[in-house]
Amino acid sequence: MNKLKELIEKLCPNGVEFKRLEHCCNILDNKRKPVTKSARIKGKYPYYGANGIQDYVSDYIFDGIYVLVGEDGSVINKNGNPIVTWAEGKIWVNNHAHIIEEKDGILLRYLYYYIQTINITSLIHGNIPKLNQGDFRSLMIPVPPLEVQNEIVHILDDFTSLEKELEKELEARKKQYEYYRDKLLNFGEAENPCGCTHTHTHTHTHTHGCLLKNVKYYKLNEIANIYDGTHQTPKYKSEGIPFISVENINNIYNSKKYISIDDYNKYKIKPQINDIFMTRIGSIGKCAVFYKQENIAYYVSLALIRPNQDIVNSYYLKYLIESTIGIKELRKRTLINAVPIKINKDDIGKIRLPIPPLEEQEKIVSILDKFEKITNDFSKGLPAEIEARQKQYEYYRDKLLNFKELKVEN
Repeated sequence: MNKLKELIEKLCPNGVEFKRLEHCCNILDNKRKPVTKSARIKGKYPYYGANGIQDYVSDYIFDGIYVLVGEDGSVINKNGNPIVTWAEGKIWVNNHAHIIEEKDGILLRYLYYYIQTINITSLIHGNIPKLNQGDFRSLMIPVPPLEVQNEIVHILDDFTSLEKELEKELEARKKQYEYYRDKLLNFGEAENPCGCTHTHTHTHTHTHGCLLKNVKYYKLNEIANIYDGTHQTPKYKSEGIPFISVENINNIYNSKKYISIDDYNKYKIKPQINDIFMTRIGSIGKCAVFYKQENIAYYVSLALIRPNQDIVNSYYLKYLIESTIGIKELRKRTLINAVPIKINKDDIGKIRLPIPPLEEQEKIVSILDKFEKITNDFSKGLPAEIEARQKQYEYYRDKLLNFKELKVEN
């Protein structure tokens, strides 16, 4: 940081010149090419859209180092900044992402960091958010001397490398968690749960201690009631009853969308403690337990599962549905040709799941709760540290890239 301060004081003490983006890089938007999903041929080359890699295809149209900036769709993050992606090598880019490459005098990596700081909220209009080419080319960029750009890139690269190391460790923890979750929840098939040669009944008792005792297989609709949310597009309000959909599944108590109390009162089935929300459209099988009583409205993209607590623990059922066993059962009944893919509410009830005695369920839940807190709880462990690093990075990025504009006298 001290080195950067010294460079600025030496090379640009009175500020820096601001230039339009189109004068700071080569913009290659005329070379982009969309390909419909049905027409893509699977391959090894990344296919980029507004939010990063969408697919892998058999050919490429760019080969080099580029920065991609979302043009339409979800082009703005929660802070009003554009979605910016660093891409290297042989790639395909569709018409939903602006693409730029470096030219002499301005580092591409510097532009990558600076564009992330621009608030483009005022530039986005229409039903489909869009950062059009004219506005994109007109973005104003401060251009300090190359030595200053280099030092800023060096500092921010150090920040991001530390965060990437933590993310790799977290990914390893998640794989470990998924491994043990699937191992704990793998009771074998109902016909032969332990793989031995003697005959088994639907209610299987392990007499030789190879797995748990008395594991029963049920269809989900035999041990739970299943509902879905409103099929009507909600009329959002500035306040009222929180409204959740697929996008809220990681934190169902933190929605920023609201509907009126009158609309909420039309719900026949309102969530109760120990109910489970499950994603059923687009993303399928991600679950959240309703653990504190609040009024929450939910969309058709979520199923509400109300387990029979005398048979199955809600948290056990959550882990089971999210496990390889549960996802495999859901996929058997998923409408993969629908756009987006989905599973019908009644078909959710047909999935077949192993249910041990409640005492054993609670033991499994106790083990998996500890693993999940390490891997998914953003108030503890690695997720909390990554979030803190991200905030620290954003703070220093914005601070380092906040330049005074050089006043040019006529």
